[in-house]
Amino acid sequence: MITHRERLESCLRGDIPDRPPVALWRHFPVDDQFPEDLAKAHLDFQRTYDFDLLKVTPASSFCLKDWGVEDIWEGSSEGTRRYSKPVIKNPGDWERLPILDPSSPHLEGQLACLRQIRHGLGTDTPILQTIFNPLAQAKHLADTDSLLIHIRLYPEAVMRGLETITKTTLRFVEAALETGIDGIFYAIQHAQAGLLSQDEFLRFSQESDLTLLESAKDLWCNMLHLHGENIYFDKITKYPVHIINWHDRETSPSLTEAQTRFKGVLCGGLSRDSLVLKTQKDIKKEAIDAIEQTHHKQLILSTGCVVPVIAPHGNILSARRVVDQFLKT
Repeated sequence: MITHRERLESCLRGDIPDRPPVALWRHFPVDDQFPEDLAKAHLDFQRTYDFDLLKVTPASSFCLKDWGVEDIWEGSSEGTRRYSKPVIKNPGDWERLPILDPSSPHLEGQLACLRQIRHGLGTDTPILQTIFNPLAQAKHLADTDSLLIHIRLYPEAVMRGLETITKTTLRFVEAALETGIDGIFYAIQHAQAGLLSQDEFLRFSQESDLTLLESAKDLWCNMLHLHGENIYFDKITKYPVHIINWHDRETSPSLTEAQTRFKGVLCGGLSRDSLVLKTQKDIKKEAIDAIEQTHHKQLILSTGCVVPVIAPHGNILSARRVVDQFLKT
């Protein structure tokens, strides 16, 4: 039988695999505060649904806590935590950030989680580690409003902070490669018109993005995630990634449009609202539409972001099983 890895490799080559690949991912609140618990939660999730890749989803603060950030779990349906203690309060704070080593407690904890997942899963199922781009990290080191104000009033200070974040993240990516991951899931949150202009995004994001993606160039399954609405899709289509994931059911481009603008694999097709609020029949209809939009090739069926933790088991299972009807005999 074809393995998950072989199926994805076929998809990435532009072939039509035995069936469309499918993968969903979610947060694991509370468990995400302990590396062993987080690894076990991911392994149990994968063993339950047998997706074609495992995207590792730690709390977004895993890469920030060693700088002193604090956050709290308050029951968000997405499984995310609220940041309660920023460390950037004044423009000068950006210039005082130290470069962190991967042996720092929380960064090392995530590396330990990856090693446990790799050991428990074997090599037939690809593993992708989430990497938040420097701007996304900066948002939580300060807060969204402060970051945008500082970008416009104190750009040089912010740039020096982003350089520190980039160097820290680069060290972490290099350490993560040694755990046996197959790719990174590179999350960009500011490539949207509601936050930054195109010129601002390119100035404050592009150089660090390309530096970090270059560090993962030897991996074969790198995915870029564009978060939000009114995104600058065409500004990242030349980024060196194999797969692009975005909220295609909530913002343009559609899957059909995106296939004419990006040569790699698309990841999406399912609405998160459908997974939470609608029926298995609705989910199957969306999935079939997505597969038909992409002509049965270069698509990983998924949502545009994390599956809410309140999504019913039956709906998740339906998303996984719908692709089996396309199995070649």
